[in-house]
Amino acid sequence: MRPPDRLPGIALLAFVGLLGYAVGTVTPVPGLVAAVAIGALVGNTRGVSGRFAPGVRTHKLWLETGIVLMGAGIAIGAVLDAGAAVLGLVVAVVIGTVLFVELLSRRVLSVPEKLSSLLAAGAGVCRVSAVVSVAGSIDAEESHVAYASAAVLAFDAFTLVVYPVVGTALSLPDAAYGVWAGATMFSTGPVAAAGFAYSETAGRWAVLVKLVRNTLIGVVTVGYALYYARRADTGELSAERPGLAAVVSKAPRFLVGFLLLVVLGNM
Repeated sequence: MRPPDRLPGIALLAFVGLLGYAVGTVTPVPGLVAAVAIGALVGNTRGVSGRFAPGVRTHKLWLETGIVLMGAGIAIGAVLDAGAAVLGLVVAVVIGTVLFVELLSRRVLSVPEKLSSLLAAGAGVCRVSAVVSVAGSIDAEESHVAYASAAVLAFDAFTLVVYPVVGTALSLPDAAYGVWAGATMFSTGPVAAAGFAYSETAGRWAVLVKLVRNTLIGVVTVGYALYYARRADTGELSAERPGLAAVVSKAPRFLVGFLLLVVLGNM
């Protein structure tokens, strides 16, 4: 497809973003939240016509580009000051969330094992990216991938609206709110929106903590791959092992760019 074919859709994305910013300047609604709401309203009412669809489908590229550029503004000194605490919190949250969702899904709700694992990975690490990564390593059914993806996306929509309201009601400090959002929300995009809707400082902390969580996607994927590889339905060990390179290749690539700009921005 030629680049000019994408221009109408890209222009539409820019228009929605500017419109959301304008709404944020004249109403109490944060610009990022307004832009997300406008986009959801358009997508679920009028829809996106064929002329705009190619460009609109590039939205993930622009989101990831923005996240990568945020890396240039991260002060490594501030991260190191709270590094051990933040890292420990992230690891604890990921482990706790995965175990809680697995227990709730399997023991209480009687959800199939592999679907439980997809839900746990999506909730604990990085929504759809983690769902797809783990699904590929455990040979999950396509219907389970779709269900798990829809579930975490629904939670994203809910938390995007609720988190700024709760943070304001509790008068949380900017850094505390950002760490809370980054450690508990599912997706990087909504984390950035909810964080920067609160304040710039909160947004930077939220994105930083969320990206630290995202780096654990490989650990979680390898863990599930080894678990299911060693535990076939027959109860015997499986001879087939997923390759480490194949697992790592499914991790979000924009993390590399983000970390690179963090380093360059602090040289």
